[in-house]
Amino acid sequence: MNIVIVDDDKLVAVSLKTILESTGSVNVLAMGSCGEEAIELYSRHRPDVLLMDIRMNGMSGIEAGEKILADFPEAKILYLTTFSDDEYIIKAVLMGAKGYILKQDFESKLPELLTNHSSFDFERYGIAEKEQEIIKQVAKGLSNKEIATLLYLSEGTVRNYISSILEKLSLRDRTQLAIFYYTNIQ
Repeated sequence: MNIVIVDDDKLVAVSLKTILESTGSVNVLAMGSCGEEAIELYSRHRPDVLLMDIRMNGMSGIEAGEKILADFPEAKILYLTTFSDDEYIIKAVLMGAKGYILKQDFESKLPELLTNHSSFDFERYGIAEKEQEIIKQVAKGLSNKEIATLLYLSEGTVRNYISSILEKLSLRDRTQLAIFYYTNIQ
């Protein structure tokens, strides 16, 4: 897998490169430090994944991602940030990013996120068909009440399903569930 890393913190970028290349299956094609470089490097290298910080000097990662996706809709962008702000998560996912992880968690989560999840194994996590449908509706932004109406369930039942799904997938909240859907399923 070919990757381009863009982060204005050189230590983070070099650490990521070291961790990723140590797997033997990842090749870091180039590294940059700002949004403008992200656009140029993506255009030049067309990596399988662009791993990019959200907050950088000059053009932000969100702005760079929007420009890249406008020219290359197939681009796979995975964001890194030190901020767990839901607004950034929502912006990133809605614009077409494939994932979002906190820098504090990158060592443990990055290799897992970069693997191919084209056919997610729901059985492995004990996720039933009804739960799969609920995950999809959460990812669409529906409330518990709206999901209950759509699936002919009570609101309490939907709430229980979501709690169970979050536990099975080791996720913290609905936002992480939506990101999980767009990263692994869609």
